[in-house]
Amino acid sequence: MSEETPTPEVMPEVSSDDRLWAALSYIFTPIIPIILLLLEDKKNKPFIKYHAVQSLIVGIVFWIIIGILAVPTFGCAGLLWLVFFYFAYKAYQGEYLEIPVITNFMKGQGWA
Repeated sequence: MSEETPTPEVMPEVSSDDRLWAALSYIFTPIIPIILLLLEDKKNKPFIKYHAVQSLIVGIVFWIIIGILAVPTFGCAGLLWLVFFYFAYKAYQGEYLEIPVITNFMKGQGWA
C-alpha cells in the first residue's frame, strides 16, 4: 500500500493561512512545527500536518549536520540554512514538497 501525495485534482482546498503556517514551519524549525503539531485545529489539516512533520524532521537533521560540519568549514556550512527559504517558498505556493529520503521516511512511519 503506497501513499501518494495528493494531486491538484484531488487536493483539498488549501487556505492562505494554511500556506503561511506551512512556510513558517520551515523558516522557524523546530519551534513552529512543534507548536503546530500541538494545536488541535492545525494538526487536523492535512497540508499543515504534512509540512510541519516534514520541516521538523528536516530541521533536526539539519542541526545535526551543521553541528558536525561547522568546525571543519569554519561556520560556512551555516549557509545551508538558505535552502529552508526554498522549502518555505514551495510550501507557500501550496505545493506538497517532496524531499527524497525525508518524505519517504515520514510516509513510511505514517506521520503524514
